[in-house]
Amino acid sequence: MRMLSSLAIAMALTVPALAQAADAPQPGAGKSVVIVPGSFVDGSGWRVVHDILIHKGYKVTVVHQGHENLAADVAEAREVLEQQVGPVVLVGHSSAGGVISIAGDRDKVKSLVYVSALQPEVGENMAQLIGSMPAPSDDVQQKRDGHLFFDRTRFNADFAADLSTNRTDFMAASQVPATTALFGGTVWAAAWHKKPSYAVVSTEDRALSPDLQRWMYKRAGSKVTEIKASHAVYISQPEAVAKVIEDAASVIQ
Repeated sequence: MRMLSSLAIAMALTVPALAQAADAPQPGAGKSVVIVPGSFVDGSGWRVVHDILIHKGYKVTVVHQGHENLAADVAEAREVLEQQVGPVVLVGHSSAGGVISIAGDRDKVKSLVYVSALQPEVGENMAQLIGSMPAPSDDVQQKRDGHLFFDRTRFNADFAADLSTNRTDFMAASQVPATTALFGGTVWAAAWHKKPSYAVVSTEDRALSPDLQRWMYKRAGSKVTEIKASHAVYISQPEAVAKVIEDAASVIQ
């Protein structure tokens, strides 16, 4: 009888605690994350980051980008932003840093995350920034029609050296071309002037100069996290990238 009584007391104490845990709001509840992929890749590489965040209550949407020109990419990002309900963390990788700098100039966007991304000022273009501090590699090939491709034979070594060749061979074969018009488009807004910005420097990046990343992020006053990874940091280090996005979401009340 004494044992049964003790068990009953333990259960009485445990059940309310479990109920409270079940009722506790998730950190991402009511918050949206919109991810804009950069050039030469599609949104599928963000799958693990997406899964980490949705399991914490965030609504996550990945934008499809055509990479034909800056205005069109901004319009595609804004279309997705219009679909969001509640505050948004806007994330951009690589050339999408230019896109989110413009598209992020919306009231519902509360913070910005630059992941190994360009972070231009008003009046600059992304080609100008890249030329100011060239990357360790020179693998972007321009075709006569203005389309740009990343050298398929160098995709593993210079775009994503911390991924298996089996994966990068497919990424190279399925890459999304960009254009000179995209990189040459003049940026007409820089939302990072008005909103908190967070940034990831990929210290082993061979596609975008890590020193350029540091310089841009310092200029913008972004909160910087350095990760030992390639340009494909969001694939090779998804937990670390998701953590930066969560930090950006934490400033949203």
